[in-house]
Amino acid sequence: MKLHCEVEVVSRHLPALGLRNRGKGVRAVLSLCQQAPRTPPGPRACLFISTLKDKRGTRYELKENIEQFFTKFVDEGKATVRLKEPPVDICLSKANSSSLKGFLSAVRLAHRGCDVEAPLSTLTPVKTSEFEKFKTKMVITSKKDYPLSKNFPYSLEHLQTSYCGLVRVDMRMLCLKNLRKLDLSHNHIKKLPATIGDLIHLQELNLNDNHLESFSVALCQSTLQKSLQSLDISKNKIKALPVQFCQLRELTYLKLDDNELIRLPFKMGQLRNLRFLSAARNKLPFLPSEFKNLSLEYLDLFGNTFEQPKVLPVIHLQMPLTLLESSARTILYNRIPYGSHIIPFHLCQDLDTAKTCVCGRYSISSFIQGTTTMNLHSVAHTVVLVDNMGGTEAPIISYFCSLACYVNSCDMLK
Repeated sequence: MKLHCEVEVVSRHLPALGLRNRGKGVRAVLSLCQQAPRTPPGPRACLFISTLKDKRGTRYELKENIEQFFTKFVDEGKATVRLKEPPVDICLSKANSSSLKGFLSAVRLAHRGCDVEAPLSTLTPVKTSEFEKFKTKMVITSKKDYPLSKNFPYSLEHLQTSYCGLVRVDMRMLCLKNLRKLDLSHNHIKKLPATIGDLIHLQELNLNDNHLESFSVALCQSTLQKSLQSLDISKNKIKALPVQFCQLRELTYLKLDDNELIRLPFKMGQLRNLRFLSAARNKLPFLPSEFKNLSLEYLDLFGNTFEQPKVLPVIHLQMPLTLLESSARTILYNRIPYGSHIIPFHLCQDLDTAKTCVCGRYSISSFIQGTTTMNLHSVAHTVVLVDNMGGTEAPIISYFCSLACYVNSCDMLK
């Protein structure tokens, strides 16, 4: 029976000697082994700890030799076993929580002198291949190095496979539940599987220089909402991002350069944590109204086809308001929960794409649309010039839910 994790063996004599432990664990293989004694009563279980530097390992007796178990953070893959002799604390971390629980249960049985149900290992040195399972980072930058016949180590936290000619995301990558950084840049990927959203710890996703044409709604509504902090989808063929993209509210870094974007999501202002935004060399004619709610450190919109603000507004007012419009405004203004299990899906889409008036109210199909210019320094500390003329202004759309709101704000549109 084996457990792969990080181990730190701390001697309890060190403080008395005025010494400190180095405070850092090392990758190790813990084996619950069976040792045949030279005298009766028979074989007994012991704990065998092997590291890459010490494959022969260190053996610890278990029977009636454990003073205490510390398992408060076992669900996080952490635990400590305190031995009587020698007086050491064996600190375990970065273990699979379910494997750790099973291993500790077996150790507890061995301590009591009970039979361990799981098969016990023999006292033999651990092979180097065992430590391959501990790799947390793998970088592959050529086709010839790409693994075809064997799986990626399940302990990987950082995986880069660039210049490998991939046309789709390898499903083996989606089994890496500890993955925090995934770099698939410089490939030929056309579509992302929704199962990327099952990587619950994924914080950084780099898809630079691929052939993507869209970023799916399913990904926007997956667990990436709570984990994804950095996204690079520059140098692709994306024309628009879904409204639901703004549900990725943990994003702090977003690169959209060199796509074919003709618009940014309506709800862009909901990305309250966003600090770095680059959308250079696209086809943006204007910025969405909620863009002014952003608070950025860096902004680059160079090389877009920004239009000049229109003098006359576009009027789509309905008088009186339809029942649909009035109901939708009430739902949004009062923040009444809705979903496809309550109302038809197309109505959910209408509510998701509602326009926000400068007064804070909402509108669906009855509104006035005006365009004005905005100095980008009002939303970002560092701004890259938007054109070769040294400009830092860009057109932004504003919506008005009524004629009264438009009249009150007409000075802004002059």
